[in-house]
Amino acid sequence: MRLPLFIANRYLLAKKSHNLINIITWISIVGISVGAFALIVVLSAFNGLEQVISSMSNRLTPDVQITPVKGKTMDLTAFPMGQVKDIQGVEQVVPTITEDALFRVNDKQHIGQVKGVGLDYQKVWRMNKVVYGDADMLLSDGEHDFAIPGAGVAWHLGVNAYDPYAMLRVYVPKRGNASQMSLENGFNTDVLTVQSVFVTDQEVDEKLVLVPFEWLSELMEYKDKASNVELFLDSKADVGKVKKEVKALLGDGFTVKDQQEQQETLYKILHSEKWAVYVILTFILILATFNVVGSLSMLMIDKRKDTEILKAMGADNRLVRRIFMNEGLLISVAGGMIGLLLGILLVILQQQFGFVKFGSGGNYVVDAYPVLLKLKDVLLIFATILVVGCTSAFLTVRHATRRS
Repeated sequence: MRLPLFIANRYLLAKKSHNLINIITWISIVGISVGAFALIVVLSAFNGLEQVISSMSNRLTPDVQITPVKGKTMDLTAFPMGQVKDIQGVEQVVPTITEDALFRVNDKQHIGQVKGVGLDYQKVWRMNKVVYGDADMLLSDGEHDFAIPGAGVAWHLGVNAYDPYAMLRVYVPKRGNASQMSLENGFNTDVLTVQSVFVTDQEVDEKLVLVPFEWLSELMEYKDKASNVELFLDSKADVGKVKKEVKALLGDGFTVKDQQEQQETLYKILHSEKWAVYVILTFILILATFNVVGSLSMLMIDKRKDTEILKAMGADNRLVRRIFMNEGLLISVAGGMIGLLLGILLVILQQQFGFVKFGSGGNYVVDAYPVLLKLKDVLLIFATILVVGCTSAFLTVRHATRRS
């Protein structure tokens, strides 16, 4: 062990001549522990909330989405559908059409979006987890086509998925310069039976209705055209690698986006909130290091005789400064390690047992507060503690040695 670190360790553990210095030292350690504990717990809570929100919003979001750079639609006859499907990790390739629409049931109406999806959409395993009703993700039975509205759309229109006579009328704008003065002249319209609804997050549920691709293509007069192509990957597939291969295959005429890029605003909000809290708690941690400044200042005064003896034995000012800088760093590291270990333990217990629950009486997606521990957060917090501790110790020791 290096001499400065050895002496600093003795100063930390040994009893001081004044008990007040011991008290302030332990207050410093406790203060940094509380800051580190709060950081790891709060960041893990944000990670958990992000995971829950992402899992809900991503149920209907493809792993990779392909859209044309120019224009509203792409020509499916020229699109290399087979080559895309042959890329390792791709399970389903689903062309889709998305358009603003008016929905009507009897005297009730609602404005939202209609999305035409291929029948392969029914084979995507995660879709069956969000669809409820008499049929499991049934868009067509070969003879009849069906609509699957979001739960919010169904509520606005008063649609009951268990009613065998539930019919949904869809209006989409006519192509060209059709008159917009009436529904008959400005819109194409048709009726679909509703046998099921889907439930994801509220924003999607209140605007989207799923319909068969061929049905919507005919209604909108889109022959061999699609708004985009959606890729659903194997659970073990590398999304980044698949995205790169798709880009290389399609060239510059198409935009290829993963889930985070498709929901860029949502992820930006989640990340900005998390890092805003991190900055606030870091400032609290900085305030806690003022105790370290006080503890170091008093220790340097208390050990003045020791430093004089060290100088008489040949030590220079640089060695003395290193001793007390190591002392400040040891206080910060001790407090940080204690806080991190306690925070990690609490997060693991919450993950396993969920003893911190939401209030009773509410209809929540999850029963207990979701948490997710990430190694990069632990390393970031520990690095923050080291930087704050080193800076405070350096400034304190430099100021004190200059005065002496």
